[in-house]
Amino acid sequence: MNTPTATQPPAGSRIADRLGGADFHDAWSIDAADPSLSALAQFLTSVRATPRWVDACMNLRNRVVQLVGLKDLGALAQVDLAKPDTAYRPGDRVGIFTLFENTPDEVLLGDRDKHLDVMLSVHCERRPDRPVRVTVTTVVHTKNRLGRLYMLPVKPMHKLIAPSVLRAIGHPR
Repeated sequence: MNTPTATQPPAGSRIADRLGGADFHDAWSIDAADPSLSALAQFLTSVRATPRWVDACMNLRNRVVQLVGLKDLGALAQVDLAKPDTAYRPGDRVGIFTLFENTPDEVLLGDRDKHLDVMLSVHCERRPDRPVRVTVTTVVHTKNRLGRLYMLPVKPMHKLIAPSVLRAIGHPR
């Protein structure tokens, strides 16, 4: 069965350069059901199939953090279904994230705020005679006490959410 597995950020990936001083990072991998897709298209595949319970968690998160003045990010699955991966440019919003860098084999998305910086990488390792391995790595740098407090419930939830969202990449549509 093709299920996400916890792993290390890919050696030589652009996200690997951002691990230094991180307050949190994790990485999850799965074999791609569609090896022809770019890294951004793999990401779009995953968020378009976001489980309802994940978006329910995001809605709860948005209501709670507004009480302390943090922004409402919306829902993870909130992407333009008609927009192809090739139409996105750096600076564009892709669901809850901003697109920072985009190559066929790695996309960097994230969010920068007064309390933390979040960077997400979707990296495609194209291997001869083996399935394309997609690794999603998340790196968080907190900036202050609010950022560290915010991450207390996020860390354990992320270990449930990340593989659940990633699962769609490994299953044919």
